[in-house]
Amino acid sequence: MRILQTGDWHLGRRLKGLDLLEDQRFVLEQVIEHVEQERPDLVLIAGDIYDRADPPAAAVDLLDEVLSRLVLDLHVPVVLLAGNHDSPERLAFCSGILKRQGLRIVGEIPEAPEPLVLEDEAGPVHLFALPYLDPERVREGLGRDDLRGHQAAMEIVLDQVRRQCHAGVRTVLAGHAFVQGGCSSESERLLTVGGSGAVDASLFEGFDHVALGHLHRPQSVGPRIHYAGSLLAYSISETDHSKGFLWVDLPASGPPSVAQVPLTPRRRLRRVQGTFQQVMDGARQDEDREDLIVAVLTDPAPVPDAIGRLRQHYPNTLHLEWEALEHPVGGSTVSREVLRLDPLSLFQRFYQEVTGRPMDEAATALLGPVVERAMRPGEEAR
Repeated sequence: MRILQTGDWHLGRRLKGLDLLEDQRFVLEQVIEHVEQERPDLVLIAGDIYDRADPPAAAVDLLDEVLSRLVLDLHVPVVLLAGNHDSPERLAFCSGILKRQGLRIVGEIPEAPEPLVLEDEAGPVHLFALPYLDPERVREGLGRDDLRGHQAAMEIVLDQVRRQCHAGVRTVLAGHAFVQGGCSSESERLLTVGGSGAVDASLFEGFDHVALGHLHRPQSVGPRIHYAGSLLAYSISETDHSKGFLWVDLPASGPPSVAQVPLTPRRRLRRVQGTFQQVMDGARQDEDREDLIVAVLTDPAPVPDAIGRLRQHYPNTLHLEWEALEHPVGGSTVSREVLRLDPLSLFQRFYQEVTGRPMDEAATALLGPVVERAMRPGEEAR
């Protein structure tokens, strides 16, 4: 039994204001090509199909195109479940009709979870697909006023799932959750305000494979729990991620084989580092100027209009960092000595704490007359 596991497509996503829809189309085309070549038994999309509950029309059109090609043209069954970014009601529209075509959409939390039964030469495989389990929705749906938090919501729903499991039958669980021990990224929306919303990995004991969405870095949390990660890098913290999907091969018995397949982005998100002049010189020789650039500049002082000038060579420069200005400011305690410093000395002290180096003579000579003029009697408020 071969399953293609993917998720966290976030169709309609923008990065630093840049529309990524064509970038998403580019990698989804590669997913379709792999499906056409390998003919898996199932494509599993583990939530966060869209980036928001009311996706733009172009994102809806792209999803319609991809699912039509997978289900109607290639005749490969697809299971798609809602993540915390999705609207369960909108995503599950016409799910009853689409189920007959081989597309199973899981939006709402099922009252009595039933497995999708797949067959291979070794017998049946039961797949239980759960959407994002919002604790409030679970509490209202089950009439359990005592239910609080993601751990309790996951535990009570999995208890219902286990009542439908059969001994000796290979069982796969698909869901959308943050499992403790997983490595998060900046682009993931917090599941709770003031807390992590994480659930314990021990809740998933007994399943042969647990296919999860939510975390954008491809990773495994223990031997059975696997995140395929997002299709693309969706924050500047993800420049070191390898994005792709998973092939999950379930043998007749024993643990499944899980392998990551990388996807080639239309435009890489990458860092370039050096002085402003070094980065500019490198840009002139760079053949991949359309990449999404995070520039880390090492100049000791800011360069006027650095990002505008960089965009002349790297038009998709998304973010600019100044390494010299990233030093943490010293302790918060203000000493009597500092309070006695004159304005120029106080600024010099501040400059050294922020930049990690003393102000040079040229800067001091430039600043001195400015401070002196500002502190003349009657001119303090100017």
